[in-house]
Amino acid sequence: MKRKVKAACVVALSAVLALGACSSGSETATEPTTEEEQTQSTEPADPYGSYEEPMTISIGMQVDPTDKDLPAGDTPLDNQYTRQIEEALNIKVEHAFTASAANMRQKISLAIASNDLPDAMVVNAVELRQMVAAGQLADLTQVYERYASPEIKDIIDKTDGAALKSVTFDGKMYAIPGVQADADGIHIMWIRQDWLDKLGLEPPKSMEELATVARAFVEEDPDGNGSADTIGISGPQSGDGKMYANFLESKNNLYGFDAIFSAYGAFPGYWLDDGSGKPVYGSTLPETKEALSGLRDLYAQGLIDPEMAVREASDEPIINGKSGIFFAPWWMGYGPLTNAVKNDPEADWQAYALPLDADGAFRPHAATPSTEFVVVRKDYANPEVPMKMLNNLFKNEMENTFDPSKGGPGFYPLRVVFAPSDEIEFTNKAIKEVLAGTKTKEDYVNDRPYKLLPSDLENITKIKQEPYDDWSIGTWTPDADWGAWTRAYSIMVGGNPIVDTEMERINSLIYEQTPLMESRWVNLKKMEDEMFLKIVMGVAPVESFDQFVEDWKRQGGEQITNEVAEAIQQ
Repeated sequence: MKRKVKAACVVALSAVLALGACSSGSETATEPTTEEEQTQSTEPADPYGSYEEPMTISIGMQVDPTDKDLPAGDTPLDNQYTRQIEEALNIKVEHAFTASAANMRQKISLAIASNDLPDAMVVNAVELRQMVAAGQLADLTQVYERYASPEIKDIIDKTDGAALKSVTFDGKMYAIPGVQADADGIHIMWIRQDWLDKLGLEPPKSMEELATVARAFVEEDPDGNGSADTIGISGPQSGDGKMYANFLESKNNLYGFDAIFSAYGAFPGYWLDDGSGKPVYGSTLPETKEALSGLRDLYAQGLIDPEMAVREASDEPIINGKSGIFFAPWWMGYGPLTNAVKNDPEADWQAYALPLDADGAFRPHAATPSTEFVVVRKDYANPEVPMKMLNNLFKNEMENTFDPSKGGPGFYPLRVVFAPSDEIEFTNKAIKEVLAGTKTKEDYVNDRPYKLLPSDLENITKIKQEPYDDWSIGTWTPDADWGAWTRAYSIMVGGNPIVDTEMERINSLIYEQTPLMESRWVNLKKMEDEMFLKIVMGVAPVESFDQFVEDWKRQGGEQITNEVAEAIQQ
């Protein structure tokens, strides 16, 4: 759909100034000397070329102050990633600001409101639109055309235009879209299999069984310490926690209840077909009310973490062996599970496409390919620098340059993911075929888009023992290579439900804002989040859902629905 960006009155920007020249790594070619010349130039550039003179970029970056993954002496500004960037590209990274995951959204919001943006940062879809409307961002159209590496362009092209559409406003490209695997949008159940085995229980297939298992995890001392100190189901944390993903942030929702909502046939936060071809907002439907009532009952019975929504870090009880169930994507080895297993080598976290709906099916909501974006402030002299940094990351991931045991990829400045849409499924199947002996590692040497596959196939037998069709924790030796284990456990244990389960994925009719949303959506979403949380926690009655629906329609929801109807016809 063609979008018009309304002028914003947040800030007033000065006229574009002439910017300083920079030079490429080529002895004969130099970069255009002004932003205007950079925009007009169409000559291809070296996507990996080093600058002759040192280049500096100041970024906003998410940094967890409790993260202990960096080696002694390394810091978020001085580590294997920043040192490699400086050596390969002659780019020195500085921090305009850092923030924890819980505070990052607030930091970015303040930067937008004060018109005090760093040179570049990673933002979500809502923040991107706010900055475009405020006129704060550099036009990256020619930067992308000239500097994006062929591999990154290929991955973006294979989204059938969806990735570029998400960053294009009035014909100009205002951000570099990451492309995440489709699996990032599937939120599955992670559960302590060793607790199930100890208590003689099976993975819960229905909502009734989920309540039974969660109650046992709370009441029957599954950790064996003699104290009533365990949690049945973890929930979202304070600050950035969400009960479910939505059409603007459709992937990687951690510790929410996405799979529980879908078990009720509810898809809040998504735009759905009402059965007659007209759009309806999932958060206003009766199925969502029913799901909220079900969650309210679980919470009232103490089966959901009593500190839900006030706990600062939902991963803390998981890491410390006090929680038995949570919902998240496939990649939780990269999340809390590595530290959980380091603390307790017998903590057997397994993943399932559960619970099922009334028809016995797992019907998750599906995601848009791009949910994270690299933006560059309008007056930054060298807007191609972030693109070159992203090219460099992708190239080095393909060549396995970095050692994740010396700090995970999240420490790479301005990192967003570029992955083929089926990367997790393809890698999972390839590893199984090699372990089974039906194929060899050499059969996959030309699958270059799957940049980590060669190392995945090389490492698997170091950390996984026979039987190769048993994925329980006792068949792994993570301390042989914690970095390799983190990824392999995520790919195999987290990927198995996605590969092995037939599922109907529910798409949103749109994954972008309509014009009226630009002024109304923040308040509408805040009203929704607050009301739904109150219902689940028992602060408001379930019947208040009906008043919410009326208020939502009256305060702009009905007009927005009409705009969505127009958008999907274009």
